Amino acid sequence: MPNQAYSANLIKLINNLRSGHWLRDKPNDCSAENTMLTNKQKTKVTKEVKRHEKDTGSPEYQIALFSERIKQLTKHLQKNKKDFHSRRGLLKMVAKRRKLMAYLEKTNEKEFKKLSKKLGLK
Repeated sequence: MPNQAYSANLIKLINNLRSGHWLRDKPNDCSAENTMLTNKQKTKVTKEVKRHEKDTGSPEYQIALFSERIKQLTKHLQKNKKDFHSRRGLLKMVAKRRKLMAYLEKTNEKEFKKLSKKLGLK
């Protein structure tokens, strides 16, 4: 017959498994803080590329945001090599940023060169 300490630990483990409590105790690497940009991060990244105070749609602004999210996702994927869903999202973001860069190069070459130098692209 098992000792009482062993039985108590076994009962505690079974209850934790049933309640899902063991999931909440672990630090989750895929939390929203790691995958999404906070407002503070957004302002830090985009303050130099904004055309005006309320700018959220210019190609420069969008490219800067995509670049920061791509950096974060790249770090995440270096830790989590088998996260294929995030990898697909990363590839979509890179493609979208590439399209925006091509558009910006076509419409405003001076801004394109300035932005690519600032962000370290191309």
